[in-house]
Amino acid sequence: MSMTTTATKQCDELDYQVNGNDLQVVEITLDPGETVIAEAGAMNFLEDGIEFSARMGDGSVPDQGFFGGLMSAGKRLMTGESFFITHFINESPQRRTVAFSAPFPGSIIALNLAEHNYKILCQKDAFLCASRGTRIGVAFTKKLGAGFFGGEGFILQSLQGDDVVCLHAGGTVTKRRLNGETIHVDSGCIVAFSQGIDYDVRMIGGLKTMMFGGEGIALATLSGTGDVWLQSLPFARLADRIYTAISAQVDSHVRKASK
Repeated sequence: MSMTTTATKQCDELDYQVNGNDLQVVEITLDPGETVIAEAGAMNFLEDGIEFSARMGDGSVPDQGFFGGLMSAGKRLMTGESFFITHFINESPQRRTVAFSAPFPGSIIALNLAEHNYKILCQKDAFLCASRGTRIGVAFTKKLGAGFFGGEGFILQSLQGDDVVCLHAGGTVTKRRLNGETIHVDSGCIVAFSQGIDYDVRMIGGLKTMMFGGEGIALATLSGTGDVWLQSLPFARLADRIYTAISAQVDSHVRKASK
């Protein structure tokens, strides 16, 4: 599918297709000279004629120079992402395809930023790929409590542009539209939210609920008017369950061996 071109378009206009159900792949078809940027290590396959290189910046400011790229890369390090972004450019005279997939099971969300007031905020590990011209930055939640109790930290990624960005999330993704409403969410289940949504983290219940409720000591609060995308299985939760299961197996084998 293709996005509508405008006279003042900032980003390359990408044609894309998301394939699969639970372990999805997004295929990006590039016109000659078009570029897509992606998280390092996300490439699944590419057709002959597409060249790629690792760069410090996202390419949204072509003439920013070495120090500008260094600043951009430094901001990415604050979110725990790779220092580099990979740029894939179609150097051939024909249309060529490159595909991307994420490092753990889940869903891919393709969003047109022009339909969301040209900007969204997402969790630090959600970005997968985007059209050239998309600006990848950092954003801080307004409330310091989000940093201390939010689990996912108070540094989020800011994605700005006017074309397609692809995000990756664990499990099933649901979209909620808030109209002056408030919802309370496990902070790890938040994938992204649009402008107009206020993000905070609040303590839950009393001491007994905090200790034995199984939901942690705080929940994220999303309120306002805009869109929210939620994931059913955050990677941290999946990793925790796997670690717990492996630890139980190791302990069982150790006890048997010691008898």
